[in-house]
Amino acid sequence: MNPIQTNSMEKITLTDMLRARLRFIIDPIVTFLARYRLSPDVLTVLGMVSHFLFAWLIALGQFQWAAVAIAIISPLDALDGALARKLGRKQGGFGAFLDSTLDRLAEIILFGGFIWYYMGEGDAMMLAMAYVTVTGSLMISYARARAEALGLSAKVGLLSRVERYVVLTIFLFLNIPHVALIIMAVLTYVTVGQRMFHVWRQSVQVDEA
Repeated sequence: MNPIQTNSMEKITLTDMLRARLRFIIDPIVTFLARYRLSPDVLTVLGMVSHFLFAWLIALGQFQWAAVAIAIISPLDALDGALARKLGRKQGGFGAFLDSTLDRLAEIILFGGFIWYYMGEGDAMMLAMAYVTVTGSLMISYARARAEALGLSAKVGLLSRVERYVVLTIFLFLNIPHVALIIMAVLTYVTVGQRMFHVWRQSVQVDEA
């Protein structure tokens, strides 16, 4: 099966493309980790913990260093799922639940750094943007999880998790975090709308079948 093949109703996402293009890097690392039977859950927890570093750098106003840390560490997030498959773990078990849950917690921690920073700056507008962005990010994930619980799919939209981190990293590196937050505050809710519409289309097709 093509590694980036998706449902006919869904477009290929940046996440799909990156996983396919970076397999030559990921596979040797995963093979090495599997040799020593490292638990994928350890990688999942470490990925979440790394967000305390990102949030701390952002809270200090060290946006460019935060961008560098995110760019280096965040791609390792792909390793836990690949390692689980390499070890023959059951898909959709506790590991998948842990990964999804800690991903959401990681984003809360990350945006907590922005909230702390803008509280110190006394910037109520950007505090609001940080709040809207983190709630929008959580709603994107919730929309997909709820759709999948109903037997539908919702892996669509402009700003999935990888895209959010790309936007964030670019504008942090450019030292204009407020631009990243404004863009994400808008596009996260656009993405929620896209997922709702996608699920509605599927439900209509099911009703008509």
